[in-house]
Amino acid sequence: MVRTVVAGLDGSPESRAATEWAAREAKLRGTALKIVHVWEPAPDPLAQAPMLGAETLQHWSERIPRETAEGVALRHPGLEVIAEQRHGSPADALTKAAEEAELLVLGSRGLSGVTGFVVGSVGLSVIAHAETPVVVVRAGEQAADEHEGDPAGVPSAATPFRPVVLGVDLRGPDDTVAAFAFEEAARRDTSVRVVHGWDLPPYYAYGIAVDPDFDQSLARQRDAALGAALRGWREKYPDVEVAVDSGQGGAARRLIDASREASLVVVGRRVRRAAFGAHVGHVTHAVLHHAAAPVAVVAHH
Repeated sequence: MVRTVVAGLDGSPESRAATEWAAREAKLRGTALKIVHVWEPAPDPLAQAPMLGAETLQHWSERIPRETAEGVALRHPGLEVIAEQRHGSPADALTKAAEEAELLVLGSRGLSGVTGFVVGSVGLSVIAHAETPVVVVRAGEQAADEHEGDPAGVPSAATPFRPVVLGVDLRGPDDTVAAFAFEEAARRDTSVRVVHGWDLPPYYAYGIAVDPDFDQSLARQRDAALGAALRGWREKYPDVEVAVDSGQGGAARRLIDASREASLVVVGRRVRRAAFGAHVGHVTHAVLHHAAAPVAVVAHH
């Protein structure tokens, strides 16, 4: 089976930006790029309307993915590009496509005038159910896998990649999430910025604990636990520089702040077997909507 990075394409600027990001990622990984366009049939009364006739159907179901694939192949010489059309529910079809790939890349609309994404229902559903890592990319300058010294966000071999940001939850750290982040950093020859945030226990906030050194003691405990969690990854990836951003305060806000200087933000999502609902966790949900860089959501058990 051909190793692939899959990009979901619906013809929007956001999905085209995602496809470009996916093409660069596929080249970094040495895989093929598969562009998947999902055609959701219209209800019978609408399907018979003149404006949704055979010519329009052919345009959306054949021309867009084919022409996009041709353009990507020209911009990325040597990259194998596959265009594929699927039918049915976009969320179901993309989740299925993710199962056959190393990575799924989706587009998401940028918030007008505000840093961040608008992650639609299809994207959230795919993220909540896919067990393959999913990357969300928006159109515009932040859609590029940004490099230092490149404010326009256009990749260049002459400038290094910005760091990969990794969100760590010490309550249930998982090797799958950290492995993804360190691999991405190694591919980009860049560093990993580990972000961890916590809030003081409620009883301390209400003054029940009166030791003024309590917060410092808690910080030392957290730093020690974080150091232990990262020790194996430092040894496995000795060439990847690791910076730690750990402190009191919400993890989501720290990750969103760190995303402004990142090429990629990596967060986790615990696998849940519920058939309905978008279970991605409140931190991951916030990062998806407000990060200033592409976001990778890595499912873990």
